[in-house]
Amino acid sequence: MNKKLYWITLGICFLIVQAASPLMAKTYRLNYSIFFPATHGQCKAGIAWAKQIEDRTNGQVKITVFPGGALTKANQCYDGVVKGITDIGMSCFAYTRGRFPVMEAADLPMGYPDGLTASRVVNAFYQQVQPKELSDVQVMYLHAHGPGLLHTKKPVQKLEDLNRMKIRSTGLSTKIVEALGGVPVAMPQGSTYESLQKGVVEGTFGPMEVLKGWRQAEVVRYTTNCKQVGYTTSMFVIMNRSKWNQLPVGIQTIIKSVNREWIDVHGMAWDALDDQGRDFAIQHKNHVFDLSEKEAERWKKAVEPVMDSYIERAKQKRLPGKDYVDRLAKLIHKQQ
Repeated sequence: MNKKLYWITLGICFLIVQAASPLMAKTYRLNYSIFFPATHGQCKAGIAWAKQIEDRTNGQVKITVFPGGALTKANQCYDGVVKGITDIGMSCFAYTRGRFPVMEAADLPMGYPDGLTASRVVNAFYQQVQPKELSDVQVMYLHAHGPGLLHTKKPVQKLEDLNRMKIRSTGLSTKIVEALGGVPVAMPQGSTYESLQKGVVEGTFGPMEVLKGWRQAEVVRYTTNCKQVGYTTSMFVIMNRSKWNQLPVGIQTIIKSVNREWIDVHGMAWDALDDQGRDFAIQHKNHVFDLSEKEAERWKKAVEPVMDSYIERAKQKRLPGKDYVDRLAKLIHKQQ
């Protein structure tokens, strides 16, 4: 090989390496704060999401997950992402009450039948409405639990049984407790077990999954299946906008693809966890009551002011609250 041909060949090799280098040169390392404990199915789903992104980006994106609120507590998670304390975060909109008036509509007692439906509905609602209240972050996706039910230390089979009982709740479920005649006590899930154990509260509103996922079947004895007024708690997975903008378009496209898949991953996980929660409660010899048809109508009637109140509050903020409620009802019906 003469010297001229040698240098031409070397130059071509250099250009090939340069063309390939953007795909293998830089690794993006991100941290991810999840308020669920590491053993919880929703934390496991979040960890699987992070692993899937690492795999599909061939290791260019590496996400370290910190469960149990180790980086930011549940009610600090959103601000932690906005301020760059964490890169990614998962928590509940309801833990920062009043900050998300549009997404608050999704938590109304709409009668959600299961977690898969709830997760699909809250994402479709977000996509339709595109609320400005989330414009300071990059939304990965949302998810939501199955119907919130009443779990208590003493039996509740009719409205009168709930009168003046202290019930742990959060976000709009506090309004539901009030409408049903109970006394709401706001607190995150992480504090509920001890509060039930010590008698600070006499019951809690939540999906069946809390009975095992948060081991609350150990400190309650009864569940009232009031799915007819089943609310959900919608949850976010968000990323710091600056960190998102630093990612190459190709990587962003991969992440968006995984995000779409993980809506159903979380929804199905919620439903599986509800089944496990029911089984765990039965193992502890807890009782599950179904409302009679007549009693269910009383409960539905009792929570109507919760809807009306939301619509009025939204109106005061110049938001079309009735439109939001109607959209959600149509989306739920479409999924069934």
